[in-house]
Amino acid sequence: MRPFDYARAEAVSDAAKGSAAGATIIAGGTNLLDLMKLEVMAPERLVDINRLPLGEIEETEEGGLKIGALVPNADLAADQRVRRDYPVLSRALLAGASGQLRNKATTGGNLCQRTRCYYFYDTSEPCNKREPGSGCRAIGGFNRIHAILGASDACIATHPSDMAVAMRALKADVEIESADGSRRTVPVDDFYRLPHDTPHIETELEAGDVITAVILPAPVTSEQRYRKVRDRASYAFALVSVAAVVSLEEGRIADVTLAFGGLAHCPWRDEAVEARLKGQAPSRALFAEAADLLLKDATGQGHNDFKIPLTKRTMIAVLADACGLETGE
Repeated sequence: MRPFDYARAEAVSDAAKGSAAGATIIAGGTNLLDLMKLEVMAPERLVDINRLPLGEIEETEEGGLKIGALVPNADLAADQRVRRDYPVLSRALLAGASGQLRNKATTGGNLCQRTRCYYFYDTSEPCNKREPGSGCRAIGGFNRIHAILGASDACIATHPSDMAVAMRALKADVEIESADGSRRTVPVDDFYRLPHDTPHIETELEAGDVITAVILPAPVTSEQRYRKVRDRASYAFALVSVAAVVSLEEGRIADVTLAFGGLAHCPWRDEAVEARLKGQAPSRALFAEAADLLLKDATGQGHNDFKIPLTKRTMIAVLADACGLETGE
């Protein structure tokens, strides 16, 4: 690990000004410290935000929840309001990492964690995300965990967060404070960027931006599910994950939101797929048709070709469970 300067922010404005000057923000550090040890990232200055008053979960005037950026993943998953009204979020958090990591990892940091692409972590290999213009070794290399949707010729990495998949299914907003003191909210739908030819630019955050909270809308009556398919039962990132929020009325799907992990550079959502399901009587045939629509542009890279049929099977199973279908329906 290379030498670096370290400072503690006493206010959000301190952190924002430090970020604007080129510092890297650290909270739980569960991802950043690994990257620093491997010299994938080598910040010259860290700004610690753990003293900032961003560790509470508050109810909003609209009936939703405002989750401070420093709320630990373990506390968020255990919160009774989250478990009651947003169970897909609690389940996604509990599916991620170990108990020790969940105790330390924060809400804001979880959104911003970096890909676990093997070549991104190996500084002896070319990686456009780590060094723009150097190439993507995963294309034509070992790419079992890589993207089948939304990739580009510059990058086929996937986003690793479970929490972010649930946040997208819940249509959450990210609250951001800038160095000039202004605040804005960005829907999770718009927070992440696809790789195109700039895979090193991963989110809408700019220099001087600090995530202060994630805001959930008021809960709706719905069935919520999160299913994660992985190589082993614990401590593994998703090969495919599905977050579903489904509202049923009179035997039909009144509303549905689906988000997917393990498939793309960001938590993936396709509104055309949701539109195909709305107003329809649930059936496995309908779900298979919607899955085919989701995957019509999916492209395997060789080792990850299995993700295409796996995604279809997982999506059908999650929707069937959420809609209460019996086997064979």
